[in-house]
Amino acid sequence: MNRETFYRITYGLYVVSSADGGQSGGYIGNTVFQVTAQPPRFAVACNKDNHTSGLIERSRVFAISILRQDARTELIGLFGYQSGRAVKKFASVRHRTGQTGAPILLEDTLGWLECRLVQTVDVGTHLLFVGELVDGDLTGCSDPPLTYAYYRDVKKGKAPKNAPTYIEPDPSDGAAKTGAADSARASPAQYACSICGHVYDPAAGDPDAGIAPGTRFEDLPEDWVCPVCRADKSYFVKQT
Repeated sequence: MNRETFYRITYGLYVVSSADGGQSGGYIGNTVFQVTAQPPRFAVACNKDNHTSGLIERSRVFAISILRQDARTELIGLFGYQSGRAVKKFASVRHRTGQTGAPILLEDTLGWLECRLVQTVDVGTHLLFVGELVDGDLTGCSDPPLTYAYYRDVKKGKAPKNAPTYIEPDPSDGAAKTGAADSARASPAQYACSICGHVYDPAAGDPDAGIAPGTRFEDLPEDWVCPVCRADKSYFVKQT
């Protein structure tokens, strides 16, 4: 089986959010789609282990915030790799409360949709929530939307373990490749985060954290953390 086939299916990336009993939460979702036109209904897939899954089940409402193409890595890390059980995700970002009480992300977004739950389908590891549209609007940003293809190919991001598109790593993918040129072997090594898969490339550095291009991984400050999931250096593995 060629797993690359999976990546030819197109997706967008969104923040799906909800709130119940004074608690709020949200996660990065890539399975979001319109299922009917009259009335307009939208479906989202949520892992049963996600904190937001329980919020949607209890409150029976959810919101979908559409991320712009250049959404900040820190924002994706916050909603994609941190648990709402441990982090108050909306405490540090600009947002508004919708008609249903669901939080709506306003940072790095193009628009939003707010829905009331009308049906839940159990699909195994995930629940498919179908909601009827209550309200929606644009934020005024005219950037292109963030797609999973752009996130994977340009931002070099990986799907979180709870995402529908997550694929268990193949041990053979990390096998050393022979026949590389001497110049390639002499280049500073790249390191990958074992939590989220983010690759630190010395040629690019980490400008958002003040790390200049050309900085070797070994020379990064000890307090440097993964820009996506905030894991420390000890979780990074040298790529061969």
